[in-house]
Amino acid sequence: MFAIRHLSRKRSVPPILSLSSIQRPEKQSTRKYVTNIEELEYPPGSTNHHDLRSFLEYAARVDLNPESKIYVGTHYEYTVQSALEGLGMPLKRIGGASDYGTDLLGTWSLPPMSQPLKVLIQCKGHARKVDPSHARELEGAFVGAPQGWRESGTLAFLVSQEMATKGLREALSRSKWPMGYVQCSRGGKISQIFWNRRAEQEGLEGIGVGLKYTGEGANEKETILTWKGKVLKG
Repeated sequence: MFAIRHLSRKRSVPPILSLSSIQRPEKQSTRKYVTNIEELEYPPGSTNHHDLRSFLEYAARVDLNPESKIYVGTHYEYTVQSALEGLGMPLKRIGGASDYGTDLLGTWSLPPMSQPLKVLIQCKGHARKVDPSHARELEGAFVGAPQGWRESGTLAFLVSQEMATKGLREALSRSKWPMGYVQCSRGGKISQIFWNRRAEQEGLEGIGVGLKYTGEGANEKETILTWKGKVLKG
């Protein structure tokens, strides 16, 4: 059993950050794409690991300190990768000096779309609080997006362990860029997910966010996505 929450969103206004280097029209069709999904070229990731399991094996092999920033950040990124793949987003971890904060790249298959959307993910595994500055940073992900993710049909999500603040919600709502937020625990449990009106126009119109009660006695909550009353599964 689950209850669907309908999130109110304000209409878009110009963002605080100027992204004039990205050529994207103000109004776009949610059905048109410039880049074929099969032709997307992903930047190179790590040669030592590609998912949580291989990272844990690598960390044990090189005796990487579990308390180190690299360990904690990488572990969280792979945890988020696995959690979002459960919602239908096949993702690849990337990294580099010019990635503009993007940690994961991939696509998202949804019932309303003729082909998958493209997604950029920023993970904040160390952040104790997310605020409007993180929304402006997420807008910058579009500047440094690899070829193919700069076109229409691209969404950006900020992911952290904390619940979104009112300031972050308002900043995302004001942005003209298609963006959203996901609260994901270190164990991979998604407790919150929402997006702005611009993301709806890009292809998320009609996708619902709800809660499913699970666990013994049905006392645990799990965030789910729905389409026409049916639960979406990865």
